[in-house]
Amino acid sequence: MLAFGSRKALAIGEAMIEMADVGNETYRRGFAGDTFNTAWHMAQLLGDAAEVGFVTKVGMDSVSDAFVEQSQQDGLDVSGVGRSAARTMGLYMIELDGVERSFQYWRDTSAARLLADDLEWLEQAVTGAGLIHLSGITLAILSEPARETLFEALTKARAQGAIVSFDPNVRPRLWRSAEETRAVLARINTLTDIALPSFDDESALWGDESPVQTVERLRRAGVVEIAVKNGAAALTAFCDDHLSEVPTQSVDGVRDTSGAGDAFNAGYLSARFKGCDQEKAVHWGQRTAGEVIRHFGARIPKDRMKEID
Repeated sequence: MLAFGSRKALAIGEAMIEMADVGNETYRRGFAGDTFNTAWHMAQLLGDAAEVGFVTKVGMDSVSDAFVEQSQQDGLDVSGVGRSAARTMGLYMIELDGVERSFQYWRDTSAARLLADDLEWLEQAVTGAGLIHLSGITLAILSEPARETLFEALTKARAQGAIVSFDPNVRPRLWRSAEETRAVLARINTLTDIALPSFDDESALWGDESPVQTVERLRRAGVVEIAVKNGAAALTAFCDDHLSEVPTQSVDGVRDTSGAGDAFNAGYLSARFKGCDQEKAVHWGQRTAGEVIRHFGARIPKDRMKEID
């Protein structure tokens, strides 16, 4: 079983301004992003049992100030949030068709694209972490030199005892080609301890014919712990040389499926961070994902977090 070197958990990535249509041509502002959603849920689930932080860059404007203030109020360590005077946060708008969302993005000049431009700053931001979580979106928004900087920082952090968790979360529109995507993800897999992929992504990108094939490919890259999410189908888990399938329980009252994978990651990693075995971690992940899809938005309302046990 993996051992975390400290009680500090960090997620690295992009948080965006979320504009959600609430009717009558009115939009509600919020903040979201795949790794940010995971960090936020982890902070609620772990409470005082861990120090959960988010590493990114935002602007120096009032909206960025509001993001930092709200994150801190919600229990996140914001010491790893850098500032850019020339940029601000990316933005997206949500359209909801039944329970499925579609998105319009404005992120080309997002400050988060600069999060790995400065190796010294990034190494300082992740110093002392027991867990570092990132995603394919984290990698996709970075320039090639910045990716190399991130890989260098992760290599050093792992040497100092950090466990790296990675969700490929493939978004083809963020990449120049499938070949580039495969090359970069193959590289990060060699630095990954815990992989949390979704089978539909892996099948589309790599041609995997089953979740077991995904597990075997990741094992060959050196990943030692894997949980392959597969929508409503059974989850395929691998840990300590043991392969298993865990049924996914049906959920009543589904309102919005966005954020399910991010929430699963949060529940799973929180349980592992608390010393639970993989079976319990999968249970936590499934409960967290099942709860988030019963609400609009990518995060569970705070007063519903007690439903996760």
